[in-house]
Amino acid sequence: MPLRRWLIAGLLVCLVAVGLVGIAGWAYFHPRFDWRRGIAYGERHGEILTLDVLTPSAPNGLGIVFLVSGGWKSGTESFRPWLMAPLLRHGYTVLPVYHVSQPAATVDEIFADVSRAVRFIRRHAAELGVDPDRLGVSGGSAGGHLSLMLATNGGAGPADADDPIADTSSAVQAAAVFCPVTDLTNLRGSTEDTGDGGPPRSFLRAFDQDPVDMPRWRLTAAELSPLLHVTGEMPPVLIHHGDRDTLVPLDQSVRFRDRAAAVGGDVTLVTVAGAGHTWLLMPWHIAQCAAWFDTRLAAPGRNRP
Repeated sequence: MPLRRWLIAGLLVCLVAVGLVGIAGWAYFHPRFDWRRGIAYGERHGEILTLDVLTPSAPNGLGIVFLVSGGWKSGTESFRPWLMAPLLRHGYTVLPVYHVSQPAATVDEIFADVSRAVRFIRRHAAELGVDPDRLGVSGGSAGGHLSLMLATNGGAGPADADDPIADTSSAVQAAAVFCPVTDLTNLRGSTEDTGDGGPPRSFLRAFDQDPVDMPRWRLTAAELSPLLHVTGEMPPVLIHHGDRDTLVPLDQSVRFRDRAAAVGGDVTLVTVAGAGHTWLLMPWHIAQCAAWFDTRLAAPGRNRP
């Protein structure tokens, strides 16, 4: 009987401990924040483009633009606010940006639209509660690709633009991304590689390549490949990438890091052993991104547009 009582007591202690851990985990991923939804920042093909604003209970005055895009498809139903918990707990105002999904919009149109979103945020920074000179950007897969396009191509718009948003800078001051496409001209190792240098096999219409026009594709691929726009002046970049990713191979991030290193760029690549295109402990790595943003966006004026 004493042994049985000890076993029952031990089981109860374990159950209570598991319950407490579960409660603590739930509480961590559900911080208090104010959520403003559906702010219009533009229009594409008759569809209103929107972004949200998640303001933490103790904001630090800095904003992280989160590009909600997977396979260059986007929608409010795709956004998971609990994934942003580490950023919100570090005081960052998170700004999820949505775009028209491909093939209704092509990837070059999508990049133009997320660029406009950054311009809009910078133009309205005071009312959104963020510093216009210290904006970070984040996203995974297609969202990572678009984030790196902003990091390598963001800048001032045309000075003679009629639209006041268009002549505002789309530059970002830091980018933390996951498994990004960096080089559309060389998809070696990807399940999307056609073997002839053509566009990714599942995304022909996303690039307006159905049927394929190889001369035009080569120009489009170069234009939309962050790797080919790397300079030593681009903002710091953090990449997390699984070494078993077959959709977007690790090679994409390795070559981006190496190209940046050759020109004096600040790119850190974290290889996640055994991970594919997504992985279970991704929230832990998002927490690492939050700590990294602390070091890269902390000093006023760093990498101002």
